[in-house]
Amino acid sequence: MSTPTASATAPRPRSRTRAVVAISAIILAVLVIAFFAFAGLYSDVLWYQQLGFLNVLTTQWAATVVMFLVGFAAMALGVGASIVLAFRLRPMYTKLSSQLDRYQQVIEPLRRVTMYGIPLVLGVFMGVSTATRWQTVLQYLNRTSFGTKDPQFGLDASFYVYELPFWHGVLGYASAVILISGLAALATTYLYGGIRISGREVRISRAARMQLAITAFVYLAVQAVSIWLDQFSTVTSQNSIITGADYVDVNATIPGRLILAGIAAVVAILCLITAAIGRWRLPLIGTGLLIVSALVIGAIYPAIIQNLQVNPSPPKYEASYISRNITATRDAYGVNDVRTKTYDATTDVAPGQLRSDADTTASIRILDPALVTRTFSQLQQIRQYYQFPKTLDVDRYTINGQTQDTVLGVRELDIKSQSSPTWYNNTLVYTHGYGIVAAAGNQRTDNGQPVFLESGIPTTGDLGITQPRVYFGENSPPYSIVGAKDNGKSIEFDYPSGSGGDSSADGKTTTYSANGGPKLDDFVKRLVYATKFQSSDILFSSSVKDQSQILYDRSPKQRVKKVAPYLTVDSDPYPAVVNGRIVWIVDAYTTTADYPYSSINQLSNMIADSNTATNALAVDDINYIRNSVKATVDAYSGKVTLYAWDAKDPLLKTWQKIFPATVKPKSAMSTQLLAHVRYPQDLFKAQRSILEKYHVTNPTAFYNSVDAWSVPDDPVSTENPPTLQPPYYLTMQVPGQSKPGFTLYSTYIPNTSQAETRSTLTGYLAVDSDAGSDYGKLTLLTLPKGSSVPGPGRVQNTFDTDTTVSTELNLLRQGQTKVVSGNLLTLPVGGGLLYVQPVYVESNTGSSYPVLRKVLVAFGDKIAFEDTLDGALNTLFGGNSGASAGDQGSGEGGTSTPPSQTGGGTSGSTGGGSAGGASSNAALQKALQAYQTDLQARQDAYAKGDLVAAAEADSRMQKDVQDAIAASGAGG
Repeated sequence: MSTPTASATAPRPRSRTRAVVAISAIILAVLVIAFFAFAGLYSDVLWYQQLGFLNVLTTQWAATVVMFLVGFAAMALGVGASIVLAFRLRPMYTKLSSQLDRYQQVIEPLRRVTMYGIPLVLGVFMGVSTATRWQTVLQYLNRTSFGTKDPQFGLDASFYVYELPFWHGVLGYASAVILISGLAALATTYLYGGIRISGREVRISRAARMQLAITAFVYLAVQAVSIWLDQFSTVTSQNSIITGADYVDVNATIPGRLILAGIAAVVAILCLITAAIGRWRLPLIGTGLLIVSALVIGAIYPAIIQNLQVNPSPPKYEASYISRNITATRDAYGVNDVRTKTYDATTDVAPGQLRSDADTTASIRILDPALVTRTFSQLQQIRQYYQFPKTLDVDRYTINGQTQDTVLGVRELDIKSQSSPTWYNNTLVYTHGYGIVAAAGNQRTDNGQPVFLESGIPTTGDLGITQPRVYFGENSPPYSIVGAKDNGKSIEFDYPSGSGGDSSADGKTTTYSANGGPKLDDFVKRLVYATKFQSSDILFSSSVKDQSQILYDRSPKQRVKKVAPYLTVDSDPYPAVVNGRIVWIVDAYTTTADYPYSSINQLSNMIADSNTATNALAVDDINYIRNSVKATVDAYSGKVTLYAWDAKDPLLKTWQKIFPATVKPKSAMSTQLLAHVRYPQDLFKAQRSILEKYHVTNPTAFYNSVDAWSVPDDPVSTENPPTLQPPYYLTMQVPGQSKPGFTLYSTYIPNTSQAETRSTLTGYLAVDSDAGSDYGKLTLLTLPKGSSVPGPGRVQNTFDTDTTVSTELNLLRQGQTKVVSGNLLTLPVGGGLLYVQPVYVESNTGSSYPVLRKVLVAFGDKIAFEDTLDGALNTLFGGNSGASAGDQGSGEGGTSTPPSQTGGGTSGSTGGGSAGGASSNAALQKALQAYQTDLQARQDAYAKGDLVAAAEADSRMQKDVQDAIAASGAGG
């Protein structure tokens, strides 16, 4: 008898083993997931702590956790209490149908799990949802008055920006909790006999009736409040004509919502009465009335008013509401103070016409930042593991006491192009870029190359860089480990100095000395980052020391976004040399889509042009924007500094309450930094988009769109469909200004489908970009109706179809070369509008790059095409324009002072000498000839790929420049 018992119990150890293995696997999985979560959280703490913005992270965490707990508790307790109450108030001795009896048999064993599990699961979902609304809640709790009242209800704009979204959120979540609680109570009551259905008869127990009726009362009461609040949403909602309440909203929609709110409140009271007297007829009738009223009052009646009263004569009824929209939109986008000036532009030319615009003419930029980046790459990339941005930046520097517009780019690391991509090289050796390359925007050499003001490795030139290393840039590697020596030697590749390859043995090395990232000084930190970046080498490499720092999240935009999550960052951070260091300047905005009566637009669409791609997936609707913060990111240390540029902005004031001591006052900005502040492109693009329609302030004219404008397509764009012409930075004196300044401008043409009409210019928008009292002042030049001034498209067509120009361009295209048109600039000079376009020639084979060969200019219907801008202007204006361009003397057969290819050359005009002057000084003539010989030698070396010979020729060219300067000085 014992044998069967033993065999019967034999399998149990196996089942226990399986259970132990299963439990162990679950515990292990939970531990692994927990550690991954810990690694992410701990690495965030280390990153924010190192930057000095830990309070930003902890505030977000605290707010997120509190919001999760609030949402979790509201849903879990609400649903749980509803289920428990329905169960406890169930009829004890009611006979159930056979079907319900079977349901109970299935559910009863799991009753406790169900009663508590369902509320907990729903609570988690609710908590996750509410946790994402932490910004709305914190803004409500720290709200700041705008000082501007909406014209419909007389409420401060802060009510719509902070309070209305908060209360809508509260009511929305409350509705969800009440509705789900009611459904849970209904299901529980039905399962346990509180509701019995027999044929057409429905019987409800007294307890169930009271619970369901009270739940319905609370739900309808919440809906009544929500409908009442909806009247305020009309001033921020989009309709067919404007954003904001129009005639139909004010006279039908708003009164209708008040009526519906009253009906909902009455129905709620009827539900409460039902809880007491037990009759459902009244609330059911009331609910039906509410539904019918919503249809009639909320949809049919407004449609009748719209179609029978407003549509036959819209301007009569909508004028005052359009006027509200115009005023609010211009204020919200910062264009309410735009200086509008009628500019009766002439199209006639005469000798000396540019004499009064000599300063502007001398600064006209002839280098196209979108084209010469390839020229920079060929002449200044030095090695294949460096790169320049796709489009260079434009800035200005004071050189020898003169303001010089510059085209510049950071020589960043291109980790994908180094020849030995091991983890050691990618992470420990190739860690940073090196230097800035800058060229005069208004000059070129005789052979069409840029005149470099800062160049070479090591970097030399006029910008005064003392720390050229770029550890934090737009194209930095995902992470690098720096700051420690290996076997007592520096291993971070600094710059090439030898003759071959790209190994660190063939160049200078350095060791990072700043505090730029978390230290890997213990096993836990290394394990955390090995987990974060999925690299065991971080944990086991002997080259990772206690002194090592790990640098990551290195993009300037990314760093600013992380330390200031409430800001919208400009799409174009730009580098500047400030106190000898390279810093990235990042413009950032506070935005909202809840400003009353202001037009709602998608920011990504407003800023899209030839330089900025459209983001089809962006969710960035706005109707208010301020450049409230300017941030800097040190390219060496990674330090992020936020400055309150618009300290009056109420949105910024609110966020400063939430994240105190994170934003410094504007007064903390150094003079050197202020010299490189500029008006941000994205803000300007948004404003020019608004002014396409909102330059019109007469409501009737606005409605009829009789003077609507549009930004012209980029005439040199190759995209299909064509992209808009981007705005351009230039130093110029706009009519109405007292002196030249660094300016951002754009143009307008009529918004019409007629090609003939679209070819004329209607407006010219410019903004002062120099920090000072005039910073940010917008000037809008409006051309008279019937003006014949051509727009960019027509000018480009004239250039392309002119027979003389076509003949010369065909000559340039001969052989294996192609002609590339540069950016078409428009300047309000000479009493009219001058167009300037550089023309580049580029080889179709080999390591080609664009070389500036010609310049096209136009004024009215007159054009000129010469080797230099100076020559083209003189030709255009009858032999003497009255002013000199920055490239005076270049490329015209005269002898120009040769520029230094390492940045040490002249910073002024390249036309300092003449053929006669050179021949009278034998030493100068000799130096110039030597320079030309060495220049040709360097070009030949680049063509052969011999970088050593090119570097040697470059060194000789520097000596030739010094000899030429010395000889020029001796020649007096």
